Amino acid sequence: MSDRKNRSGMKRMMLAAGLAAAWGVAGSAPQPATAASAKPVPYWASLTQDEARMRVGPSLDYPSNWIYRRRDLPVKVLQVLGLWRKVQDPDGAQGWMHVRLLSDTKTAIVRAEAAPLRDSPSDTARAVFRAQKGVVGRLSNCSGDWCALDVKGQRGYVKVSDIWGATDS
Repeated sequence: MSDRKNRSGMKRMMLAAGLAAAWGVAGSAPQPATAASAKPVPYWASLTQDEARMRVGPSLDYPSNWIYRRRDLPVKVLQVLGLWRKVQDPDGAQGWMHVRLLSDTKTAIVRAEAAPLRDSPSDTARAVFRAQKGVVGRLSNCSGDWCALDVKGQRGYVKVSDIWGATDS
């Protein structure tokens, strides 16, 4: 009987030692979530999934207030809480999303009725095509009043005032 008590006590000690070691490792090594949360807010992100839920609070226990069905949609991250980000969408709605739904890929949504994409960053440059309101594309090379925008392989320069996302305007 005393042999069983010793084994049971030994198991508890091993479990406690394992938990203490895990806490020590977790406390000393930087974790990906910790590194991501060190980014100053606000910052820009985009949706990584074809379907992403915005919740009213920072947990899966909170109900969804919006379901987005648009990969690459830009959002502005306003607050960080663990693995959760409080975000604002292009229409101003705010809520919480899990970090796995977000990417640092710079994207923008066209806010103008039709935004000409030009072959160089100039009002006098030739328009290569027009992006309609609501079109989402990937941004690169923003400077001054212009950004390079790629909409499914169609590339050109768009005025910053015609888009929302990844720019301070």
